[in-house]
Amino acid sequence: MIHKVLIANRGEIAVRIIRTCREMGIKTVAVYSTADRDAMHVRMADQAVCIGPPPGADSYLNVPAILSAIEITDADAVHPGYGFLAENAAFAEICANYGVRFIGPSSEAIRLMGDKIEARRAVQKSKVPVVPGSDGAVTEEEEGLRVAKEIGFPVIVKAAAGGGGRGMKIVHSPASFINAFLTAQSEALSAFGVPDVYIEKYFDIARHIEVQVMGDRHGNVIHLGDRDCSIQRRHQKLIEESPAPALPARVRNRLWKAAVDAAVGVNYDSVGTVEFLYVPDGEFHFLEMNTRIQVEHTVTEMVTGIDIVREQIRIADGKKLRYAQKDVPLRGHAIEVRINAEDPETFLPFPGPIQTCIFPGGFGVRVDTAIYPGYVVPSTYDSLLGKLIVHGDDRNEAIMRMRRALDEVRIEGVRTTVPFHKKMMVNSDFVEARLSTNFLEKNRP
Repeated sequence: MIHKVLIANRGEIAVRIIRTCREMGIKTVAVYSTADRDAMHVRMADQAVCIGPPPGADSYLNVPAILSAIEITDADAVHPGYGFLAENAAFAEICANYGVRFIGPSSEAIRLMGDKIEARRAVQKSKVPVVPGSDGAVTEEEEGLRVAKEIGFPVIVKAAAGGGGRGMKIVHSPASFINAFLTAQSEALSAFGVPDVYIEKYFDIARHIEVQVMGDRHGNVIHLGDRDCSIQRRHQKLIEESPAPALPARVRNRLWKAAVDAAVGVNYDSVGTVEFLYVPDGEFHFLEMNTRIQVEHTVTEMVTGIDIVREQIRIADGKKLRYAQKDVPLRGHAIEVRINAEDPETFLPFPGPIQTCIFPGGFGVRVDTAIYPGYVVPSTYDSLLGKLIVHGDDRNEAIMRMRRALDEVRIEGVRTTVPFHKKMMVNSDFVEARLSTNFLEKNRP
């Protein structure tokens, strides 16, 4: 049985994990960089260990330092949260070799699904439809141009080990392909250590829909419904909701089945997310699988009433799923907005001290955050300050509740994306669920 969890992360997700561990009677260990010595997760954990200076490579990605923290605190499990080491197969393997439980899937599943090319091949074996694209990595620009012409423009060049929008270039014509291809290779090498890229068809109008799945180490896999994450900037999500609105029931049922089939096909044994593109002709295509907790897991928790982090810990402890598919409730509608320390017009980061911090409350409102008055938002890490989540009996009620909740938010000292979200909640296209991944291009200058 797991007794003490080291959280190899920071910010709101570290706080989120600590809260569930405390409810389960599990001790927690926070790790932190010198920039985070006053962070909320450090204050909340039972123990805290400094693992290095501010750069992520020297602290939250510093595997030897994290292993030392595990040893000196006698932690018997590690929760990686999202980002940093969450999808690092080598780290998961090292933990297993050290006799420490990695709260996530097996290193084999992480490695397979982390390679976007191999992931495509794996789900195709389970008859899951994929986006039309190259059969494998494309290494030469001339070969890439030939493949792109066969697929048909526009196309997107993507890093095989990619994530977070890095190493991705959209190309609308042959004339601009080679430059975009070489740039994507360079970004992939810089961000992920390998220059491998592949090419897929790019859909100008599409929706980003994902399905939350959960599997145990006894062969059981279920889904917890779907989410729409189409509102994005630079391929990074800003607003998420569950269930995906205006989705035909037949499509939704097929999406759920495809996600479960994909997870079963790779012997998936944790919580994870299978992401799809849903295009205007009514078809959907597999994009990728995230082998970790998602930022937006909260909206699924709101509509199911299931603590996904708790289930993730139980699975890592070897327990069977507590739910059969028929036992999963899907009730009402939930919306999440990401509150980032960014200029609401340009989305440029805006670090600095938090002078005032007041969050909303009331029926159907949840806030996941790690900031407080006096906290200094560092420039070193992701700009996420917190997440505001609301739940309603239907989508209209959730939107009205989000409008009210956003009006109650007061954060002074840094600029935030709150004004942007206020505009979105009254935007007619958003309200009418006319959603797509290029939504912001159509609705902003």
